[in-house]
Amino acid sequence: MVVKYWREDPCTVVRVVGDLDVAGAPRLRAELDHVLARSDSANVVIDLTEVPFCDSVGLGVLVGAFNHVHHSRGRMILVLVDGMISHLFTITNLDRHFETASSIEEACSAMSAAAA
Repeated sequence: MVVKYWREDPCTVVRVVGDLDVAGAPRLRAELDHVLARSDSANVVIDLTEVPFCDSVGLGVLVGAFNHVHHSRGRMILVLVDGMISHLFTITNLDRHFETASSIEEACSAMSAAAA
């Protein structure tokens, strides 16, 4: 798994590539912990468009990040495309809790509109 992140005002974008499973989830958790510890990272966009598989451990990392951002009065948007990950969010009813977008640009625009 590869995790990259960068600042794109008014949010931090985190791009994940690879399986978000028991092997890759600790890597994402560590990177998200680093990103969320920064004071300028209350708003986070997580790009999951290149994640072909996610298990319960990966979902746990995303729920933990969501809870942290929510308690920090921030906002988190997941970037999803049609496929296994979006289906997983639907069957677990997590799509009712997570805000989603179809592209990084769409998510960042939504963050910018809310910040204005």
